[in-house]
Formats: sequence, C-alpha cells, structure tokens
Amino acid sequence: MNDVELRLLNSLAKVFPHKSPPAEAEKIMISALRGETVSVQAAYLYKENGHRSWARFTVDAPPGVNFSARLVRYMPGFISSNFRTDDGYLNEKGLFPDLLEPFETNRLPLVPGIWQCVWVSFEVDKNAASGTYPIGIKLERRDGGIMAAGEIDLEVIALELPPLDIPHTRWLHADCLAEYYGVRVFSERHWEIIENFVSYAVKHGINTILTPIHTPPLDTEISGERLTVQLIDVTVNGDGDFIFDFGKLERWVSMCRRVGIEYFEMAHLFTQWGAKHAPKIMGTKNGVYTRLFGWETDAAGGEYTRYLEQMLPALTVKLREWGIAEKTFFHISDEPGIKHLEAYTAAQNIVRPLLEGFKIVDALSDYEFYEKGAVSVPVPAVDYIEPFLKGNVRELWCYYCCVQSYKVPNLFFMQPSYRNRIIGVLLSKYNLFGFLHWGYNFYNCVHSVYPVDPFRITDADGAFPSGDAFIVYPGADGHPLASQRLMVALEAFNDLRALKLLEGIVGRERVLGLIEEGLDEPLSFTCFPQNEEYLLTLRRKVNGLIDN
Repeated sequence: MNDVELRLLNSLAKVFPHKSPPAEAEKIMISALRGETVSVQAAYLYKENGHRSWARFTVDAPPGVNFSARLVRYMPGFISSNFRTDDGYLNEKGLFPDLLEPFETNRLPLVPGIWQCVWVSFEVDKNAASGTYPIGIKLERRDGGIMAAGEIDLEVIALELPPLDIPHTRWLHADCLAEYYGVRVFSERHWEIIENFVSYAVKHGINTILTPIHTPPLDTEISGERLTVQLIDVTVNGDGDFIFDFGKLERWVSMCRRVGIEYFEMAHLFTQWGAKHAPKIMGTKNGVYTRLFGWETDAAGGEYTRYLEQMLPALTVKLREWGIAEKTFFHISDEPGIKHLEAYTAAQNIVRPLLEGFKIVDALSDYEFYEKGAVSVPVPAVDYIEPFLKGNVRELWCYYCCVQSYKVPNLFFMQPSYRNRIIGVLLSKYNLFGFLHWGYNFYNCVHSVYPVDPFRITDADGAFPSGDAFIVYPGADGHPLASQRLMVALEAFNDLRALKLLEGIVGRERVLGLIEEGLDEPLSFTCFPQNEEYLLTLRRKVNGLIDN
C-alpha cells in the first residue's frame, strides 16, 4: 500500500507534476441529476526509486452509472506579455494539465517521483435509481495486490437534468479537420470525421453549429484564404444568374440534427473586423471552377449584392422546408469595431430585407451598434457587457476569446478551473439568451497562414493564450479527444441547466438569492469568488433543494 500515494480530488483542481496537490478536507461527495455527467480526479505519486512501471486502475461504479477513466496529460502552455492578466492566474509556467487521454485499464503508467492524474467521469443514466452510492477507486499491481485505494460518495438525485434551453456554440472549423487528417474536403472520410466531432460537441453540452454555406471568413489573413469548405455549390449560367445546389448543405443539416444539434448559424456573409469585403465563394463559371468573390470584392453594391439577392431567398426556402428556420441565425461580420459601424450598417441593410423573420446575431462590443439599430441580437464580450446589461437588451448573448484576459471568465490553460466554470452561474444570474466561443477546434496559426500541431502548439503559434483556440484535440482515429477544460465547461452549462430547473421549482428570486448568498459583493463578470468552494457549495445547495 505504500508504493503509491493516492489523493482523490474534485473536478476543479489542477494537478502539476512536481507540486503536491492539496488533500481534500473530507471524503469527496458528488451529486448528480439523472442524465448528468460529473467528474472527480485521482492524483497519484509513484514513490519507487526504480524504473517506470504500470498499474491496474479500477472503479466500482453502481448500476445505472457509466464511468470513463482518462489520463491527464501535461501540455505546453503560454501567454504572451501583451495580454493583460491579473492575480487570478496560476503561478505555473510551461506545462499544464489539459489533454484527457484514454488508456488501457491495466496499463496506467507509473512514473517515479512525479504527480500524475486520472480524470474519472460518471455518466448517470436517465433511469438510474436515486440514492447515495460509495464508489471505490483503486490502483492495483498486476498480481491483484492493492497499491492505493480511496472512496467517494455519489449521490443520484431523482429528477432529470433538463435540456439546455439557450444556444451554446463553439465554432467547428471543418477545414482544420481536413488539413489535420489529410483528407479531401467533403470526402466520405471527411464527413465521418466531421460527424465524430459534431456528435462529441453535442455530448458535451454544445447544441449549435457554425454552418459553412461558404468558407467562413474568420481569422483569415487579408488577401489570404483558408481551405475551401463550401456546402452550397454555385453555377453561373449564361445570363449571369446564379444556380444553387443545396445537396451538401441538406446532408450537413440532416447529420447535425441526427446527432442532436438544435441550432444552426450560417457562416458570416461578409469579412471579419469590418464587413468590408465578400467572403471567398467558389463556383463554376463558363465551365471553369473558380473564385467568384473574395477579398477583391467590395461588400456593398455590385455583383455580390446580386448574388445575395438570389442566394438568400433560395436558402431560406430550404431552411423552412427542412424545418430549421426558427432555429437558424445569420451573421454579418465578426467583431466589428465602432469605426466599422457605417460599413456594417450598409451590409446589414443589404441582407435584412432578404432575411425577414430570421435573427441576425453578431459578436461585437460597442453598445452603439445596438443603440442605432445596426444589430438586433448583439453578442458582447464578457468584459464589455455592462452597457448592454444596463440597456436591458432583449435576447442578449455573450462571448469570450483571447482578448478577454483581465478579471473575467475564460478558458485558458493558465487559469484555475473555477474561472472556467463560473460562466454557467453568470449566464443564469443575467438570464442571457446564448453563449459563443470561436474555438472548438482551430488548429491553425493566427490568421490561418499555416496549420499547426495542437499537441505541440497550443497558442496558435504565439498569437493567443493557450486554450483559446481549441477545446478538443484531434485523436488518431478521427475522433476528438477531450480536454480538462471541455469537461469543466460541461459542468458550467450543467450548472446553468440545474439552476433553470430549480428556478421552475422555487422561483427566480429564490435562485438569485442563492447565487448571491454569502458573497461580500454582488456576482458579476468581473467580480466572482476566487476559489473552488463557492461553485461546489452552490451546486450542492441547488441539488439539495431540487431533491427536496
């Protein structure tokens, strides 16, 4: 029993190889609603001075509870000095726990002298019997002898976790999948890989998909281009009119709905950071497959306006035919600044009459866009949201990306997990209508000049804080691999779902009081407890009230 030291930890801890993790003050008890996934961590230190060895890892889960055990791998993590940070960052450099890698149960690696960690998730069946179950976790020798053992209690609450009732999007980059796996765009293998990544997103609480009706004009170098991933085939006929084939788009929609996607967001209709140009759109003209529009095309007026006047009505007919019109959003341009207001408004004026009945949703942070009616559903960054909250904006969303580095929630390697998870409670408190993050699987350098290996380069090659560009890793078999941050983000949105359930039982005022209970200052995007205990205690209270 002395070969290995084992410490069972909650899901918000981060274990580093040469730093002893804090021992829990008491036996861990986790509670879950039916249909929910909850996690703990088994940190272990192999004390032998000899060679690397192996152990068998076992978990005694009760009936109705499926478990998965994955090894936490340390990944290189960086943040450049041009990002403003605060005291709420981890005082660690170089290696951070993030990748969750499957392993054979009898092949858990034991490396002498360093702390390692297993991430253990429990998926509670929707029909699981309620009650409290002791769960043993053991490391065993090959001969069956116990090297280390511990126990947690899992409480199953009788009610089911309700579905998420707001859009939650983290942008899927289909071109990155084709480039990483070396497959032809929209080949059968590419479709398989895309479905693997989309279904994995759904399993982890993401219910909205960025849909490349044309190659999304996102994070692209000016005058450069990303690999073409265009679902609408376009032909220019002899009269100069456009003919559209929606076959691939119909397949996309069908696949996404089959695996559980609820909302669809169409790729941006104009270029990023200002709506100055048309996105790259490929088509067949005079028998030649060529670029019809791109950086050389002005956004307003001319041939591209004619294209939109023909494409958007044809597209919206299909969206209604497929029964997804009410759950489809359109984008104009990503992250325009106030200096782009005139260009953005001009672009908006072109498409708005063509999209009657559809919502236009855009990430932007200047309140003037909403105040002047340029956007109906604004998505401000979490550090610019206050004016929108004060303005009582209807159907307000929020987002974060690389720039949201000071005092606000985000998903960087070098932030403690409670800072990743607090977003769920904030979405509940402010009753927000959606959440957006740009990086589900962006495996390129900044501006997509070239692809990168996300197992070696986690910061878009020095451009963004590590963790901003992706939340899943590309597995060797075309399936995604989870990150620790993905699992914590799932917990964040499960918190939101549980709070919504409780709100229906005890009322919104009681829930708001529970969120603020014991705090010295009101909870906000820039003021939240800098510890794990607030979130763990809050969720225990929520589950307790639901159970009662």
